Amino acid sequence: MQLGMIGLGRMGGNIVRRIMRDGHTAVVFDKSADAVKSLVGDGAEGSNSLEQFVERLTKPRVAWVMLPAGKITEETIEHLAKLFEPGDIIIDGGNSFYKDDIRRAKALKQYHGIHYIDVGTSGGVWGLERGYCMMIGGDKASVDRLDPLFKTIAPGRGTIPVTPHREKRDPRAEMGYIHAGPAGAGHFVKMVHNGIEYGLMQAYAEGFDILRNKNSDQLPEDQRFDLNMPDIAEVWRRGSVISSWLLDLTSIALAQHPDLENFSGSVEDSGEGRWTIDAAVEEAVSANVLAASLFARFRSREQHTYGEKMLSAMRFGFGGHVEPPSGSKG
Repeated sequence: MQLGMIGLGRMGGNIVRRIMRDGHTAVVFDKSADAVKSLVGDGAEGSNSLEQFVERLTKPRVAWVMLPAGKITEETIEHLAKLFEPGDIIIDGGNSFYKDDIRRAKALKQYHGIHYIDVGTSGGVWGLERGYCMMIGGDKASVDRLDPLFKTIAPGRGTIPVTPHREKRDPRAEMGYIHAGPAGAGHFVKMVHNGIEYGLMQAYAEGFDILRNKNSDQLPEDQRFDLNMPDIAEVWRRGSVISSWLLDLTSIALAQHPDLENFSGSVEDSGEGRWTIDAAVEEAVSANVLAASLFARFRSREQHTYGEKMLSAMRFGFGGHVEPPSGSKG
């Protein structure tokens, strides 16, 4: 099956590599000629403009937009809509706001006859090998049509034990992807996923900060422990209730730099955490932990504790997110 990819950054480029490795074909476009050249070297068909990109797609066309949420994604989708034909599909795989998806899907269908799919995509810099967990929104016929691509991009069952009593449920969830609902549902589920991610990361960071400061000179001498952070992270990975991929990444970071001296502790937020709290307010749902974790990120840009350095380390580990330059404000 053929896929067009616009945006060849950390995730877009590796999604293309992953599908080609499984026998699918790809047409690619990016404002960076070097990024296009790299994918062409891996077997993709390159293009130097959106017009040429569209010309090289086989009808009915499928274009995946993997760009930062906001103006650039909006403008790219609007441009594509003018070049596409009825029956073509546009996918937004970035972290767009779900209400924007609802609006786009209606407009594309009404004025152009184009199908719109939103894909909440999780996997970060590790996705090429691990696969990408996907939460998909859109009409059933379009999502089903693209199932061969989604199945290739997803992680697959791997070595995770089968969950009891799922025999009559959608097997795609066990493969690492779901059709969450109509347009907007995919990004909504991914938005809440990222809100939860903030909370989990904050819990680890605060816990390790408590461990780290157990040798404080503010404590009675016989109550001070000089605890080994790398070993604690490693032992918790193996059989403990709080084991997770985030803990795996924490252990990797601590093994290399126990004092996390290579991180300042300034932690950015990409938007989904704020949107999750907005949704909680709209629904009158209590979200104490998720809200607190978002506010902790705001505070991290003013003062940096060991726990905040750990948040930076985890964020870099799963997503390749680099800290902002020293002195910048969020």
